[in-house]
Amino acid sequence: MRIFIDIGHPAHVHYFKNTVLYLKKNGHDFLITAREKDVTHQLLNNYKISFVSRGKGRDGLLGKFFYLLKANYQLYHLGKGFKPDLFISFSSPYAAQVSTILKIPHIAFTDTEHAKLGILAFLPFSNYVITPKVYKNDLGKKHIRFDGYMEQSYLQNDFNPKIDTLKKLKLTKNQKFVIIRLVAWKASHDIGQQGFGKDTLMDLVNSIEKYARIFILSEGEIPQVLKKYELKINPIEIHNLLYYAILFIGEGATMASECAILGTPSIYINTLSAGTLEDQEKKGLLHIFNSPHGVKNKALELLGNPKIKSIQRKKCFEVMQNKIDVNRFIQWLILGYPHSAEKLRIKPELQYSIK
Repeated sequence: MRIFIDIGHPAHVHYFKNTVLYLKKNGHDFLITAREKDVTHQLLNNYKISFVSRGKGRDGLLGKFFYLLKANYQLYHLGKGFKPDLFISFSSPYAAQVSTILKIPHIAFTDTEHAKLGILAFLPFSNYVITPKVYKNDLGKKHIRFDGYMEQSYLQNDFNPKIDTLKKLKLTKNQKFVIIRLVAWKASHDIGQQGFGKDTLMDLVNSIEKYARIFILSEGEIPQVLKKYELKINPIEIHNLLYYAILFIGEGATMASECAILGTPSIYINTLSAGTLEDQEKKGLLHIFNSPHGVKNKALELLGNPKIKSIQRKKCFEVMQNKIDVNRFIQWLILGYPHSAEKLRIKPELQYSIK
């Protein structure tokens, strides 16, 4: 098969990397386009996955509209030359719209209910939309649900945490450390939303550094007074750190969910939520706050429990053993398309027999 994948965020690299590497090894061809966002290009290079850059995105609704025209033009010409059998993306309006123009099917993945503008931009142009079972919205006849989380595609069977990452940061295996994740608030679904203020963040850091070492990872500029906590690491190694951390506190949904799957206590602070996160909270895998109020107390409560890590790992194991193998699901769906998608739409329980 010839498969065109459009990537707009570092998380999307992780979602599809194992499928790309596996299918390429088995003789299938890929054309991958990737937005220049955060460490997206660096991750692709680290995994030795070839790609074509579609440049940086734009801020604001008007800027995003003009970028849509630019990206569609680029993907159209690339697709016309590559002649793919299938377009794949995680909620890419560019891949969806160009696939329609070229009359080639597009499978969209998403788990982000609040990205309403994005959904409007890709849903009418996609043949099927694949979401976790716990996705809260009904997207109609083309909607297929799977019993798992997107983050399983790279943190389940194929993930082996490397302790060498700790040594690079002068950490020992049993040393407590906390990772704080800040986002840039520039996505279309982030407009009007907010997380930590500077003073609240300072108060949190001052309170928890008595119990653990602190690392701050940020999409934007870190306040100068907090620069000494900035985490500088090869992005390919971040999941090793998330696995060994005693606690994660962050504004980003993806890392909060990653920690839930890795068995690391996780606090998510954001005015936006999602079905995946709410399901994980219900199962005791993370804690959701829609404002900074109460975050410090919860963090101190978790840090004060000497058994919190083992408790969290046990909860994680109990939840994850009942989920499907998401990588095998994605690969089976692609290789059997369109019959695989239609079978799943009619008989969703078929996913549990995929090996």
